[in-house]
Amino acid sequence: MDSQKGIEEQQKALCIQYATEYVATPENTKTGFALSTKGQLPINGLRHPVVGETSGWYIWCGEVFSDAPDFFASLHTYHLYEDHHEIARLLGLPPGYRFLLAGDILDVWYDASLVSV
Repeated sequence: MDSQKGIEEQQKALCIQYATEYVATPENTKTGFALSTKGQLPINGLRHPVVGETSGWYIWCGEVFSDAPDFFASLHTYHLYEDHHEIARLLGLPPGYRFLLAGDILDVWYDASLVSV
Protein backbone atom coordinates (compact mmCIF):
# COMPACT_ATOMS: atom_id res chain seq x y z
CA MET A 1 0.00 0.00 0.00
CA ASP A 2 2.38 2.63 -1.20
CA SER A 3 -0.11 5.20 -2.40
CA GLN A 4 -3.29 6.83 -1.17
CA LYS A 5 -4.91 5.71 -4.43
CA GLY A 6 -4.13 2.06 -3.65
CA ILE A 7 -5.51 2.45 -0.13
CA GLU A 8 -8.74 3.99 -1.47
CA GLU A 9 -9.17 1.10 -3.91
CA GLN A 10 -8.77 -1.43 -1.07
CA GLN A 11 -11.21 0.53 1.11
CA LYS A 12 -13.81 0.67 -1.66
CA ALA A 13 -13.42 -3.08 -2.29
CA LEU A 14 -13.97 -3.81 1.40
CA CYS A 15 -17.11 -1.65 1.44
CA ILE A 16 -18.45 -3.55 -1.56
CA GLN A 17 -17.70 -6.81 0.26
CA TYR A 18 -19.76 -5.64 3.26
CA ALA A 19 -22.47 -4.04 1.06
CA THR A 20 -22.06 -0.59 2.55
CA GLU A 21 -21.20 2.86 1.29
CA TYR A 22 -17.61 4.06 1.12
CA VAL A 23 -16.77 7.12 3.23
CA ALA A 24 -13.25 8.39 2.69
CA THR A 25 -10.81 8.91 5.54
CA PRO A 26 -8.39 11.47 4.10
CA GLU A 27 -4.79 11.46 5.32
CA ASN A 28 -5.08 14.98 6.74
CA THR A 29 -7.98 14.19 9.09
CA LYS A 30 -7.45 13.39 12.74
CA THR A 31 -8.14 9.97 14.24
CA GLY A 32 -8.29 8.92 17.88
CA PHE A 33 -5.72 6.23 18.64
CA ALA A 34 -4.95 4.72 22.05
CA LEU A 35 -1.16 4.90 21.94
CA SER A 36 -0.78 3.07 25.25
CA THR A 37 -2.32 -0.05 23.67
CA LYS A 38 -0.16 -0.17 20.53
CA GLY A 39 1.06 -3.66 19.67
CA GLN A 40 -1.69 -5.60 21.46
CA LEU A 41 -4.34 -7.77 19.81
CA PRO A 42 -7.05 -7.55 18.74
CA ILE A 43 -7.16 -4.18 17.00
CA ASN A 44 -10.54 -2.52 17.55
CA GLY A 45 -12.07 0.39 15.70
CA LEU A 46 -15.32 2.30 15.72
CA ARG A 47 -16.46 5.23 13.63
CA HIS A 48 -18.63 8.10 14.80
CA PRO A 49 -19.90 10.72 12.33
CA VAL A 50 -17.25 12.88 10.67
CA VAL A 51 -17.07 16.33 12.30
CA GLY A 52 -14.78 19.11 11.12
CA GLU A 53 -11.23 17.82 10.71
CA THR A 54 -11.88 14.51 12.48
CA SER A 55 -12.31 11.19 10.70
CA GLY A 56 -14.75 9.85 13.28
CA TRP A 57 -12.46 6.85 13.88
CA TYR A 58 -11.34 5.72 17.34
CA ILE A 59 -8.89 2.82 17.38
CA TRP A 60 -7.42 0.83 20.27
CA CYS A 61 -5.58 -2.44 20.64
CA GLY A 62 -6.13 -5.21 23.15
CA GLU A 63 -9.18 -6.30 25.07
CA VAL A 64 -9.43 -3.37 27.47
CA PHE A 65 -11.29 -0.16 26.56
CA SER A 66 -11.08 2.87 28.79
CA ASP A 67 -13.36 5.88 28.97
CA ALA A 68 -10.56 7.94 30.52
CA PRO A 69 -10.35 11.33 28.80
CA ASP A 70 -6.70 10.76 27.84
CA PHE A 71 -7.13 7.19 26.52
CA PHE A 72 -7.13 8.37 22.89
CA ALA A 73 -4.50 10.61 21.35
CA SER A 74 -5.36 12.68 18.29
CA LEU A 75 -3.20 11.58 15.34
CA HIS A 76 -3.16 12.62 11.72
CA THR A 77 -4.61 9.69 9.83
CA TYR A 78 -1.56 9.48 7.55
CA HIS A 79 0.35 8.07 10.54
CA LEU A 80 -2.11 5.17 10.64
CA TYR A 81 -1.72 4.61 6.91
CA GLU A 82 2.08 4.55 7.31
CA ASP A 83 2.37 2.58 10.56
CA HIS A 84 -0.69 0.30 10.56
CA HIS A 85 -1.07 -1.12 7.07
CA GLU A 86 -3.22 -3.93 8.42
CA ILE A 87 -6.08 -1.53 9.26
CA ALA A 88 -5.78 0.97 6.39
CA ARG A 89 -8.22 -1.00 4.23
CA LEU A 90 -10.87 -0.75 6.97
CA LEU A 91 -10.89 3.03 7.27
CA GLY A 92 -13.31 3.54 4.35
CA LEU A 93 -16.19 2.02 6.33
CA PRO A 94 -18.88 4.61 7.04
CA PRO A 95 -19.88 6.05 10.42
CA GLY A 96 -21.69 3.48 12.53
CA TYR A 97 -19.29 0.66 11.72
CA ARG A 98 -16.98 -1.24 14.04
CA PHE A 99 -14.21 -3.71 13.36
CA LEU A 100 -12.13 -6.21 15.29
CA LEU A 101 -8.96 -7.52 13.66
CA ALA A 102 -6.73 -10.25 15.09
CA GLY A 103 -4.31 -11.63 12.52
CA ASP A 104 -6.38 -13.27 9.78
CA ILE A 105 -9.62 -12.93 11.75
CA LEU A 106 -11.72 -9.90 10.83
CA ASP A 107 -15.15 -9.05 12.17
CA VAL A 108 -17.02 -6.02 10.79
CA TRP A 109 -20.46 -4.94 11.97
CA TYR A 110 -22.83 -1.99 12.09
CA ASP A 111 -23.69 -0.37 15.44
CA ALA A 112 -26.45 2.26 15.09
CA SER A 113 -25.61 3.76 18.50
CA LEU A 114 -22.38 5.19 17.04
CA VAL A 115 -24.20 7.60 14.73
CA SER A 116 -26.38 9.17 17.41
CA VAL A 117 -23.65 10.84 19.47
